[in-house]
Amino acid sequence: MEAYHILIVEDDKDIRDGIEIYLKNQGYIVSQAADGIEGLRKIEGEEIHLAIVDIMMPRMDGITMMMKVREKGYDFPVIMLSAKSEEVDKIMGLNMGADDYVTKPFTTMELLARVNSHLRRYGKYLQAVGGAQENGKVHVIGGLELNEETVEVSVDGKPVKMTPLEFKILLLLMKNPGRVFSADEIYERVWNEQAVNTDTIMVHIRKIREKIEINPKEPKYLKVVWGVGYKIEKQ
Repeated sequence: MEAYHILIVEDDKDIRDGIEIYLKNQGYIVSQAADGIEGLRKIEGEEIHLAIVDIMMPRMDGITMMMKVREKGYDFPVIMLSAKSEEVDKIMGLNMGADDYVTKPFTTMELLARVNSHLRRYGKYLQAVGGAQENGKVHVIGGLELNEETVEVSVDGKPVKMTPLEFKILLLLMKNPGRVFSADEIYERVWNEQAVNTDTIMVHIRKIREKIEINPKEPKYLKVVWGVGYKIEKQ
């Protein structure tokens, strides 16, 4: 792939410029932002592969920015910078979705080592996901994602545990968004045998709903079409 694009979000221009020089020397593309608001704008306008974010900034601090980045579904690694060494900042940043933490003052070599390490891991992740998507093995409907190759399901980025049968039923529905399947049809497709007792389908559908829906009584994804069957709603 082309060079990785790194965003530095830091209100101290000297620190921003210093980090940028070292990153550019390593062959990275670098963008800068002076606070969280500007940082979010850059993320929405450009493809970012890693962000280095200061915690203490005017207008919008790093932890608030971090929360918004994850809420919007961006999954690139984030390294937080802080002038404080208090554990509370560290724990808060990591709980909000940061991947790493560097306390000021830091050495450039330390920061570069962390950047390189996270980008190596993220690069492998992008290849895996990219390959699966090219092969049509990743199915995404809104915040619901199913990966056939890794047999994983997630909702809004959070992993959801499925039994093998639940996974197969969900896969069938997600491969055909908007299409209604009768209980008999789901049974025959998933069990590969003639449908005899389809009550089991109702039980599996209920369990899938409980796992993927915020409010199973008002489902966003898995809908019942009364008297006909079940479908995954197109988003």
